[in-house]
Amino acid sequence: MQVALTIAGSDSSGGAGIQADLKTFQALGVFGMSAITAVTVQNTQKVFDVHEMPPKIVYDQILCLFDDIDIHAVKIGMVSSIALIESIARALKAVDPPAVVLDPVMISKSGYRLLNQDAQDALVDHLFPLSEVVTPNILEAEALIGRSIKNLNDMHAAAAKILKLGAKKVVVKGGHLGEDLATDILYDGIDYKKLQSRRVETKNTHGTGCTFSAAIAANMALGKSFFEAATLAKAYISGAIEHALDIVSVECALRHHQNDECRTHAVDDPDQGLLRQPCLGGPGHREDRRSRQREAEGSQIGREGIRVAGEQVADGRAECRELRQGEIDEDHFPQQYV
Repeated sequence: MQVALTIAGSDSSGGAGIQADLKTFQALGVFGMSAITAVTVQNTQKVFDVHEMPPKIVYDQILCLFDDIDIHAVKIGMVSSIALIESIARALKAVDPPAVVLDPVMISKSGYRLLNQDAQDALVDHLFPLSEVVTPNILEAEALIGRSIKNLNDMHAAAAKILKLGAKKVVVKGGHLGEDLATDILYDGIDYKKLQSRRVETKNTHGTGCTFSAAIAANMALGKSFFEAATLAKAYISGAIEHALDIVSVECALRHHQNDECRTHAVDDPDQGLLRQPCLGGPGHREDRRSRQREAEGSQIGREGIRVAGEQVADGRAECRELRQGEIDEDHFPQQYV
């Protein structure tokens, strides 16, 4: 099994940070590990406090994992001080890391600056050269290049300028442009690629940046190329937003564990539209659960004549268990999905 490491802060609400990263890794079939850079006191409404981990602890977390386990991708998220940035850079240089995906968490969605200029400079100087991919949003890209971004042409220009800062590949995320299509620009130094998905009108977008970059890292751990990993990550984040959890009255978390039927797929050509499939077990589909179970019993034949029935479990993923020939276990499926 492939392994990915997230180096990021802890979100006590579970929607962003290492919690979002680990959920994404698991949902995409990658074993996830973490080196925690900070512990936050937060819920879905507000960050109340942040306790930064000592740089030596972060350094030691990274080294001890690389000493013990083969790691196939690294994702870096929240790093809030120069000392932490330098510590992470020293650790990664000491271990000859695999592909590193850096989410430069500098400016919040509301426009609040999370890194001062000195720390931003340290991020660029120490971590950009170690990164295979950086994934700034529009606000972060503007801070990196020192000019505003108003349209797709500006995003193309920004991607080229950010690449010159030391990263090998760039994804400029265009969600903050506010257009009907959420457009991201990818650039590897040679080719540009445009990814688009329909904008979902929802308040439940907590953790989108963390999840997207983690999904790129997970797919790169699985051996996908940059363009393929980013395209799959775009599809994953679009589905996670569309099927987001709605458990509080304000901004809430994404739904990470989706089966393939739940996912919204991104396409390069917006005229083709998006492939949308119903979420099995979701609202409006529960009444068909028993018929689908009977269809699975009659049509899904595994190796050596053993029938395989798809099981919809509580976390939303489709798992399988083996049934003996002709067996239908009516009581096996959780009641909420029957």
